Order: sequence, then C-alpha cells, then structure tokens
Amino acid sequence: MKKHKMIIIFAALMSLTACGEWLDVVPDGVATLDMAFNSRAQALKYLSGCYSFMPKNGGADDPATLGGDDLWTVSIDHLTNRFSAAGLDISEGRQRADNPILGRWGGLYQALRVCNTFLENAPRVPDLQAREREQWIAEATVLKAYYHFCLVQMYGPVPLIRENLPVDADVFAVKVEREPVDECFRYIVELLDEACDGDMLPSVVFDPASDLGRITKPIALALKAKVLVTAASPLFNNNNDQATLANRDGTKLFTTGLDAAAKAAKWDSAVTACREAIALCHDAGIMLYEFQNASTRYTDTIVRDVTLRNAFNLKWNSELIWANTQMIATPGRSGMIAVNIPKLNSEWFDSGDMCKFFGAPIKIATMFYTANGVPLEEDKTRNIGDIYNLRTAQAADKLYIRQGRTTVDLHFDREPRFYAWLGFDGAVWFGAGRYNDKDPSSLRYLAFKVGETDGTEGQGNWTGYIPKKIIPYEAQLNGINSISSPSYAWPVMRLSDLYLLYAEAINEAEGPNGPNSAEMFRYIDRVRTRAGLQEVKVSWDTYTNRPKYDNQDGMRQIIQQERMIELSFEGQRFWDIRRWKTASDVLKSPLMGWNMLVSTIDGTEDEVNRMMYQPQLLLEQKFGIRDYFWPIRSSDIDVNPNLVQNIGW
Repeated sequence: MKKHKMIIIFAALMSLTACGEWLDVVPDGVATLDMAFNSRAQALKYLSGCYSFMPKNGGADDPATLGGDDLWTVSIDHLTNRFSAAGLDISEGRQRADNPILGRWGGLYQALRVCNTFLENAPRVPDLQAREREQWIAEATVLKAYYHFCLVQMYGPVPLIRENLPVDADVFAVKVEREPVDECFRYIVELLDEACDGDMLPSVVFDPASDLGRITKPIALALKAKVLVTAASPLFNNNNDQATLANRDGTKLFTTGLDAAAKAAKWDSAVTACREAIALCHDAGIMLYEFQNASTRYTDTIVRDVTLRNAFNLKWNSELIWANTQMIATPGRSGMIAVNIPKLNSEWFDSGDMCKFFGAPIKIATMFYTANGVPLEEDKTRNIGDIYNLRTAQAADKLYIRQGRTTVDLHFDREPRFYAWLGFDGAVWFGAGRYNDKDPSSLRYLAFKVGETDGTEGQGNWTGYIPKKIIPYEAQLNGINSISSPSYAWPVMRLSDLYLLYAEAINEAEGPNGPNSAEMFRYIDRVRTRAGLQEVKVSWDTYTNRPKYDNQDGMRQIIQQERMIELSFEGQRFWDIRRWKTASDVLKSPLMGWNMLVSTIDGTEDEVNRMMYQPQLLLEQKFGIRDYFWPIRSSDIDVNPNLVQNIGW
C-alpha cells in the first residue's frame, strides 16, 4: 500500500512460479501490458498470475500452521533451515507492528491490482471467445473477492480496491482509508454474486486433466457461505471490543449496539447461502468421501481409517470443493509430508534429519470424542480421572494400538478420527508399505521412547503426537532422506466444512428447535456418521447425563467441537476460534506434551512408561483483544496517515 500507482512490472509477475495442475502455464516474459492481452494464450498466462497469489495454506508462510495451539515444535536449526518456524513467534505472543509476522498486507494488495488489471483488459483480447471470456472474468472476480476476504480475516476493516488507480492519480487519491467492516463484507458478497450470475462459471472443470484447481461455481458459492458465516460471527457481528476503532474523520469501522434481531439477520443470510452452496455442490457430484473396499479387502476398522485419512489428503477426492494448487503437499525435503512423517520401525531406521518435527499438544488429543461420540469429560462410561493411568493394549485394540504395548488410558476407546488423524506411542500406522490388516502384528506402529525407532533423541517430536492426517497412508521411507508418497493440493474447503457451517448458521439464527432444526441435525450427523459415530441425539441421550443439544448454547458447544475435530490440522481452527471470539479463552490453556526424552534404558518397562506419561509444560500462551487482528505495518501508516492502526498496536 505504499504505492497505488498502476505501474505493473511484468518481469516480476512473470517470475512467479506456480506449483500445481493448470497453473504450470506461468507467464514467461511478456514485456508490456499490451502484449499481455494481445492473444488468448498470453491472457491465460496473466490469469494464471492472478491465481499465483493464493495464500500458501498449510505451509511455512501460513500463520495457521504453527501460529495457533494445535501444532507445536521447537525452533531449532535442523528445522528452520528447511521449514520456517516464524508462526511460533505468533503462538508465543511475539507479534509486532514494526515488522508484522507472516502478514499478508502487501502481497494481497498486489494480488488485487493484478486481478483488476486482468478484469480491465480481458474484454479486449482479440481471439478469446465470448463464453470463455465470461468464465475467465468470473474466475478473476472470485479471486478478487477471496483476496479481500483474506485481508478482512487478518486485519478486520481494510481499504477496498474496487478498481486500480490511474498512473496520473492525485497524491490524495492514493492515501486511501479503511472502510467499515460491514461494507467490506457487502462488497465481497457483491463480487461473488456478480461472478455467479448466469452460467459464467462451470459447475465442474471442463478438462480434469489440466484445469483442476480453477474456480467453479460451487467454489464461489461455498466461499460466499463462509464469508457470510464469518460476517455473522461474534468477531464481526456487534463486536463491542472494537467500538473505538474509527478513521481519522470519526467514521466507525465496526457496527455496535445491534439488537438480537439485527444480529440474527446476518445469520439468516448465512443460512440461505450455505443451503444454496450445498445444493449446488450435490448437483455437481461433490459428496463426502468413502474409501471403496473392493472385495472386502480390508477390515471395517481399516476401511474407516483410510476413508478418514483420504478425505483430507487424497488428491482431488470427491469431497473437495476447493484445493489450493499453490500449496502442494509433497514428500520433498521441506514439504509438510517430509517434516511430519515418522520412521515407523522401518528398515531405514537411520533416515537422516527428516521426520516428525511437528507435534500436537495433549489438549488436542483430549479434544477428540470417545468411541461413544461425546467429549471425554461428558462420557458417563469414562472416569476422567483415569485418563493418565497406564493401560496395556489387548487383542480388541490391535488395529488401533499395538497389542501388548502400554500407554495411557486416554488413548483407548476413542473415536475413529482420533486414530486416523493422530499418531502416538504404540499407535498402529496402517500403510507405509504394510497392508495386511488380517495380521495386525505385521503393521507398522510408532515407538517414541529414546532408543526406539521414533525416539526424539534431541530432535523431532516434542509432544508425543504426530499430525497423521497430513500424511497419505501410502507414504513411506525409501532410504536416507528419501520418501515416496502421493502429493496433493492443500484443501481450502471440503464438503464437511460446508455442512458444519450450515449447522452452525442454523443454530445461531434460530437455535436447535426452530423450523430448520431437522436440517441442522441432518448435516452434522452426516459428518459424524462418516466418522463412524452415532447421531448427536443418540450419543448424548445414551452416554451423557446432560443432553445439551436441546438449547442454543449447548448445541453451539457441540457444533464448535465437531468443527475443531473434523477440520483439525487443516488451518481452520486458527481462524474459527478468532471469529467465535473464543481464542482468548482457548489459548489460555497451556500447551502440554509427554516426556519425550525418556529412554528405554532408564529403568524397568513399567518405570519407563510412568516417566514418559508425565505431562510436561511446553508453553504458556498469551492472547489479548489486540491479537484478534494483525497490526498494519507502522511504516505503511507513516506513508499513509489516513490508515489507522488496529486496537492495541
């Protein structure tokens, strides 16, 4: 935002490297703006430049990777040399205004200028057919909406870039102001409605071999649903904590003082948007993923395990609404697969400096439901005081926990997503070259004590839990620093995400007993059924003493926990706890892990297990009102005094 003048340096744009599907066609030396739009081929390259600014979800540049509380690591040389741990500075409360950590202000405003340039010039491409021109314009319009939304998520009210300023713009025109947050959301929705008008966007890509990752109408409507749910959420809907944020002229940037009806009206809009998006997704053949067990090859337990793992990391599976081709999870040395994969009692015990750098804290392990589909602390069949007691896996546990292995009670009798998406000491790891589940003793498993295959030994996992969800079940070590694994584009939005947004919007608009309550339960129960759980009402009626689904507050707790489980490790939790305004409470809970420096020679087996399962403090997190939004860089405010800083910075 230091400069708004429309001077596009194409050499810089053309040097951008895309890393997915159709975006491999990157601009390659277009010298002038006229040349960029003198043919269909060159215009397509410029459109790919619009996509190239997609935030790198799930990567080192994503604050949601290490900036929250669901993943943690130690910022040590052998990690930071290959994967930036800058997000830890956010997690540990070291954000700053002079040089904001992992901010996206400059990059996203550059993206908006590029999108606007495309929208201004696409109509004059001489050999571009009308139907294709309409589609490309709609794609760029959705990207323009998405980039504005990313800015609002991060900074709150922002300047809107409706069109690029001319090169001879007056200096006062350059010094833009932030616009009220309600106007920001209104404009984003306006762009999405414009792109969805008529049949400009296809329901599915025309050529799956080359176009996967491009904007479709289901993507646009699902994004609209998420935008409106976000706009209706407490962070933006009548947020009194932001009442004093105003422009220099006194214009308030947040609307406060709304009555209950006005707040609910925003949720009503979100309900409608979610319903429309779901209907279109279904029409387009988007459905919750289920692994097809040909000829009953695997047991039901393993089929459920592979279903849940593939739902996130199987490339272009049936559940994906939108995947980010700018962020490909690969087995390359600095990729998310390589930095998380364990050794798994493999033949390549000495596998160099790769493996298991990220860990989930104990609080995330306790977040998952019991096998009965309810929270640990609410399950009347469990004694919450026993969860740290030692217990040895029996024959009935053998597809989840290595038979004969001793671990804590916390790890037993949990829901299938717990075992599919988390790895822990003694946990069975189906895949990685071992697929005979009829003989569970042949399957790989995690051994976390020092001296064992996956022992920390001063580097690696420091919590006792691996984000297994990120790693395809086929991934395995082939040698020193060598991994074979399928790659996949990082999911931006899955159908289960949309289902849970719909359930949330209905509950917030009318509670669990309103005219749409059947829809609310239907869609949350679809997610639970795929996860191998019973319906909400059945689970709470049968296994708890408190069927809280009959009131809005209780149902809110159920929906929010369901989202945090279903979308764990996908980067959604980071933004959800902010829009819910629960981050200041959630992040007060310290990050704890198990004692990962215990060695197999430290005593008898029983003594070693008892030492290992002593919770260790990793980090006391701090989070205040100011942390809900990023600071605008101080120097940007110095250049443009019309910009006002966010509260607390």
